[in-house]
Amino acid sequence: MKISLRRHRSVTGDSPPVTKVICVTISPCPFPTGRHLPLEGAVNFRDIGGYETADGAHVRWGVIYRADGLSELESRDLELLQERGIATVIDLRTSFERENGAFPVETVPVSFHHLPLMETVPDFESFRTVPGFLSSTYVDMVEGAGGQIAQAIEIMADASNIPLVYHCAVGKDRTGVLTAILLGILGVPHETIVADYALSTLAMDKVRDRLIARYPEAEEQIREAKELLSAEPKNMEFLLTTIEQQWGSIEAYAHHLGISAETCTALRSALLEA
Repeated sequence: MKISLRRHRSVTGDSPPVTKVICVTISPCPFPTGRHLPLEGAVNFRDIGGYETADGAHVRWGVIYRADGLSELESRDLELLQERGIATVIDLRTSFERENGAFPVETVPVSFHHLPLMETVPDFESFRTVPGFLSSTYVDMVEGAGGQIAQAIEIMADASNIPLVYHCAVGKDRTGVLTAILLGILGVPHETIVADYALSTLAMDKVRDRLIARYPEAEEQIREAKELLSAEPKNMEFLLTTIEQQWGSIEAYAHHLGISAETCTALRSALLEA
């Protein structure tokens, strides 16, 4: 499947160099070089460094990561995260999900924050039967979980909290919404935000297999709920369009949440480089 998003440009950072993919080809190939961390216990853990902003700056490598669930990490995974210097973990999952497994702070000491973007996880049937359910859920998050989103941005803006990883269960939806707000505040163009979101498609086969292993009684519903494991550009495009329609821009949305101009400046200082 090919996801065409108008143009293709190269992005370079100090280290490592990568390509910013604006025309994404989804196939059984690896993630873009340097972006994906090959962990055993997490399949959608990736660096969002290297992306270029509208004014020519770049998101720094090795300081901000997005991920799927972090409760089943192997010992080597934890060693790798310690080597990366991870200082902070933000868990965007529900309280129920957290109670059933969370990042092992007793093994790897980090600053841990639980900021759920949903009160409950929708059932598999909703994804199968309700058209557009996924994209409408994203809008529900920005409308109903603004306080948690603002807290997450405040945490990221404090340079003492990085390197940092934020995650949900799959690393696509709640994590994708927060990534969109973060990159938007940093000044990364919408087309790049959409392309980064679409990269989650590369992990969805493994995510599906893990869901089935965890919920074998729901295997049929999981296989039929194709939207649940989709990262089609239209989902993120819908969210970005809705934010523009309701607030004018992501930066204006951030202001609506009470995120100050000083915090936005600190965020850019912590996460961007020339």
